[in-house]
Amino acid sequence: MEENKGSMKGGAEGLGFNRKRAEGKDESDRPKKLQLKVRTLNPANTIAYVQVLGTGMDTQDTSPSVLLFFDKQRFIFNAGEGLQRFCNEHKIKLSKIDHIFLSRVCSETAGGLPGLLLTLANMGDEGMSVNLWGPSDFRYFVDAMKSFIPNAAMVNTRSFGPGSNGSSRSISRSFDDPFVLIDDEVVKLSAILLRPNHLEVSETLEEKSNVTKPGDLSVIYICELPEIKGKFDPTKAAALGLRPGPKYRELQLGNSVKSDRQDIMVHPSDVMGPSVPGPIVLLVDCPTSSHLQELLSLQCLAPYYIDTAYDVPESSKLVNCVIHLSPLCVTKTDDYQIWMSKFGAAQHIMAGHEMKNIEVPILKASARIAARLNYLCPQFFPSPGFWSLDHMNLLPCSNTSNKNLLSRTREPIAAENLLKFHLRPYAILGLDKTGIPNPSSSSEIIDELISEIPEIVDASKEVKQLWSESHETMTEEPWLPDSLMPSCLEDISREDMEIVLLGTGSSQPSKYRNVSSIFINLFSKGSLLLDCGEGTLGQLKRRFGVEGADEAVRGLKCIWISHIHADHHTGLARILALRRDLLKGSPHEPVIVVGPRQLKRFLDAYQRLEDLDMQFLDCWHTTEASLEALELNDENAKNGNVDSSLFAKGSRMQSYWKRPGSPTQIATATPILKSLKNVLEGAGLEALISFPVVHCPQAFGVALKAANRVNKVGKTIPGWKIVYSGDTRPCPEITKASDGATATFEDSMVDEAIARNHSTTNEAVEVGAGAYRIILTHFSQRYPKIPVFEESHMHKTCIAFDMMSVNLADIHVLPKVLPHLKLLFKNEMIVDESDDVNLVTAVA
Repeated sequence: MEENKGSMKGGAEGLGFNRKRAEGKDESDRPKKLQLKVRTLNPANTIAYVQVLGTGMDTQDTSPSVLLFFDKQRFIFNAGEGLQRFCNEHKIKLSKIDHIFLSRVCSETAGGLPGLLLTLANMGDEGMSVNLWGPSDFRYFVDAMKSFIPNAAMVNTRSFGPGSNGSSRSISRSFDDPFVLIDDEVVKLSAILLRPNHLEVSETLEEKSNVTKPGDLSVIYICELPEIKGKFDPTKAAALGLRPGPKYRELQLGNSVKSDRQDIMVHPSDVMGPSVPGPIVLLVDCPTSSHLQELLSLQCLAPYYIDTAYDVPESSKLVNCVIHLSPLCVTKTDDYQIWMSKFGAAQHIMAGHEMKNIEVPILKASARIAARLNYLCPQFFPSPGFWSLDHMNLLPCSNTSNKNLLSRTREPIAAENLLKFHLRPYAILGLDKTGIPNPSSSSEIIDELISEIPEIVDASKEVKQLWSESHETMTEEPWLPDSLMPSCLEDISREDMEIVLLGTGSSQPSKYRNVSSIFINLFSKGSLLLDCGEGTLGQLKRRFGVEGADEAVRGLKCIWISHIHADHHTGLARILALRRDLLKGSPHEPVIVVGPRQLKRFLDAYQRLEDLDMQFLDCWHTTEASLEALELNDENAKNGNVDSSLFAKGSRMQSYWKRPGSPTQIATATPILKSLKNVLEGAGLEALISFPVVHCPQAFGVALKAANRVNKVGKTIPGWKIVYSGDTRPCPEITKASDGATATFEDSMVDEAIARNHSTTNEAVEVGAGAYRIILTHFSQRYPKIPVFEESHMHKTCIAFDMMSVNLADIHVLPKVLPHLKLLFKNEMIVDESDDVNLVTAVA
């Protein structure tokens, strides 16, 4: 591989790396010319249904998705975080998707879209694109994604509604009429815009659109299938004097013909059986009571309303199914229930955040692994923090009057994952619950585990015994000088620090491992996030529960992002949006996001859509040299000396390939750096120091250093230090910053590791040889459960799994748990699930 092997700036002779990838010039990283797949439509439409995907999410962190399935076409409505993992687990082929529609444009409905686009772009040799549709503010989201997604993956984006004009791929008309987005022989798909009615009512449509803020618009989608024509009756045709031939076909196409034997015209109704109306499905997203008032006033829905006490008017369109994405606080109101009753006997499916789904894990494979790990070692793998069903009693029930309002209609049902409503064949029109996954209790999972691996019972007892050993036994570390534990662990408290590994996989989410994210829990002093891949919020809620995760997000002091690859940052907007909402109305400071400067482009563009209540710092501004320069400037200022530059002359403020920002950027960063310093001090941290690594342009690792503390007898205890490497090849900066540590490939894949500028397992452990403990994380999805690795240095190393929680007071036990983890996965050391390979590192 050209220029793959060579020495790096920094003096690491002989360590191979892909220079072109590090410089952003690797041909394999260049965007392909993605094409839409052309599919031959099937007008007969022998199979058609709508299906709920990820209803409510057990963690309530995203909006559910809905699949509209035809023989030769697939449509998905909404793509929240976790959609890829859900579809992967249930073998729903995302490569078959032709169109994606958003009911709103926000992190809740579109958080999974960036990762999904990148996955599709890398499928097969050619990759593929997909049609994307959303209301007019969708263009803001597209602009934001362009900072890290190739344009080729987004060339087929279309927005509709006022403000969309100016683009050849936009549809712009009034709010009051449906926008027809697709009209072919398979389906007619229209969109109706909803806006909150608290906005000022202006005289003209142009003015109305100007007062609608980005993110306010919501959409009702109407899916209408063509009617099924009645069966042709050749006996009737013959009786009317027609000979078999082309005229039969004309009649079936709806055209009148002249009789061959009689002086009459033969009309289709003379020889065709009665037609069957095409099924109609509505998807309704009415997010607030303000949107509801607009919904109730829509005149364009009048043709779909039916009073079941009378015959269906000839001009009415019979709606078969309404899927409600609206939240419970809206759907439970009398006004909404009255509106629902207007659809006669339509089947209503309530797919908002329903409480009944809270204890039903949406990702069953991951939940099964978590239950098994919890049985083996509950100290490192706590029980998931799902809400108890007792909370259901706290929810207001529907009023009796609501039930009376719907007494003439079909009883609404709560959506469940993979629930279907069949549209074709007509004979099975209606609900199908056969695909809904069966719930499995934790006790069932453990019974299965004990039956499969009987020795796990003794292993669990041995792991428990590790916490019962005396402190003297715990200090026996023969590989350390004087057989002593690090002094920073002396008199350590369980309230000092906990490392929660929320996502331990790479590249894209899989059944067993989510993508990168590490939560540093400082308990009463707050928390930090190191990387924030898609699904981070859902993982927080699985670990701490819905209420506990809210507290964790409120307490976030800083979010640090290693580089711009999507598996490290696409969960960020969802976290920031939630924190904004949780703290609205209370005094607080914006959270500080530290990341590569390309990330600021994404966040700046996204903030045109919704405010994220954050301040941004370039990773360069948090390197050791810049922090030293800041202290020097502060010292000069105290002494009356004025220095116009933050950085001292000759400071090493450059990565391998890129130089630091302009003086203007540096001046802007200074007050935020001081804010960060105050935030860290309040969290009991002495420093957050970024350092450049060898992966791609603007890639970094980070070291966190806690402040010294004084114990009960007045002795000063040094602060702990952890290092997170980010994706990288071995390089001097990691060793210098923290003794190093990485998560890796097996040795047989050294060439591939070099090509992608990651590290092998052996390299990971060797680089971290000076660390007290090494946690290997961010595994290739080639290793969905546990990788193969050599035993060298295993006395200080452990393998990470999603939701693994390591309290600093327990960190000495880590390596002793590893053999038991290997027992748990003894039959599954390698399971190929994906060919994507990517790496990152962690050290403690």
